Amino acid sequence: MAAASVVADLRHRTARRFAVSFAPDKAQVGGMRRIASAHLRLWKIPRPTAEDALLTVSELVTNAIQHAGGDDIGLTVVLVDGELRVEVTDGNTEPARITSADDADESGRGMAIVAALARDWGVSARGTTTWAIFRTGGPDGRG
Repeated sequence: MAAASVVADLRHRTARRFAVSFAPDKAQVGGMRRIASAHLRLWKIPRPTAEDALLTVSELVTNAIQHAGGDDIGLTVVLVDGELRVEVTDGNTEPARITSADDADESGRGMAIVAALARDWGVSARGTTTWAIFRTGGPDGRG
């Protein structure tokens, strides 16, 4: 019985991960959503969590494209211990932040949306990576 317990614990800690790097081009937003969506389906992430994570991918990738300054952008998604972490890295050291947008503004709501959807979010110490964390309901990603 002890061996089964060890195997269950190792399975609980198994991480699933993908990472992709791409040029800062608006056409990449849809592609990054499709790549992330395929992985979330493969990992059997519950639909409400997957939808929130995909909207977050769109918002963070769009922000990075707007502010990357020509540097390549990285998208990493990791599933471990019942948490899904979405990270977007660019070359801009000015950290993402929540801004106020008026009703007539066409942008400026992305980080507020991320903050509302994610369990937690933040920016790396250097300011080049913005991340968001979602609970998946179970250690293997299933509800």
